[in-house]
Amino acid sequence: MTQGHPPICDYEGSDYQERFWESGGRAYEDGAEAVALRRLLPAAGGTLLEVGAGAGRNTPRYVGFQKIVLLDYSRSQLEMAHSRLGESERYVYVAGDVYRLPFAPGVFQAATMIRTLHHMTDPLLALREVRATLAGGSAFVLEYANKQNLKAIARWLLRRQSWSPFDRQPVEFARLNFDFHPAAVRAWLGEAGFAVRRQLTVSHFRVGPLKRILPPSLLVGLDALIQWTGDWWQLSPSVFVLATAVGESESAAGGFWRCPACRSLDVVEEDTGVRCQGCKRVWPRRGGIYDFKVE
Repeated sequence: MTQGHPPICDYEGSDYQERFWESGGRAYEDGAEAVALRRLLPAAGGTLLEVGAGAGRNTPRYVGFQKIVLLDYSRSQLEMAHSRLGESERYVYVAGDVYRLPFAPGVFQAATMIRTLHHMTDPLLALREVRATLAGGSAFVLEYANKQNLKAIARWLLRRQSWSPFDRQPVEFARLNFDFHPAAVRAWLGEAGFAVRRQLTVSHFRVGPLKRILPPSLLVGLDALIQWTGDWWQLSPSVFVLATAVGESESAAGGFWRCPACRSLDVVEEDTGVRCQGCKRVWPRRGGIYDFKVE
């Protein structure tokens, strides 16, 4: 990692997909997020950027898009996604850094960032990078961990936690894991060049005893009814936002890639990867995965 660059939460070699999602008793959370995505994301479109795609849990839900670019910092997570989804012209697997995205300006017509922003020490920089890759008017679906949730409010009132859920500063509850205030996230989106269109509150029933008693399908149905309150208040542990990229986007003159090291748009795709004509660096493609990680 280069000096002065924000630290990155790296899931390389992690069993997160199996441990957290497949065996972690989170069918309810997964179902509730699927409902929110379906409500916010356009039904169809051109090319979609999935930031923090991981092992591709959400990728099959983008059925209406012609091409999906799965971006993650962890190559091992992308290898799992590649194994599950297969080699296809519809899927492009990219190991890269959200703070230095390897894509030309305005090449995407939509983007998602689900369960990813909470790992960002510099959320505004990450959002600005995503905005630069989007064409004007594109939809962006963002999920973030909400510090102003009912459990945090109750714990603060009972003096069981030191930090206030009403303070706009992020709280780091574990290393490189942050909860954010809704007003702060909306402000960052505005600064990054997005306009907020809709907010959904998600995972209202993320409570162990409830999840053990009630079936996930019932909890998802109840959650779906309450999600619409998100434009009025945000008191759930997870919040989904639909934002639109406002203004015009820089033209990339037909190119797709950008060198993340020198930021040159003068790059050439070859059989084995992408060559930058500016800094002469070659970004390899191995096992169906482009590697744009700057060490």
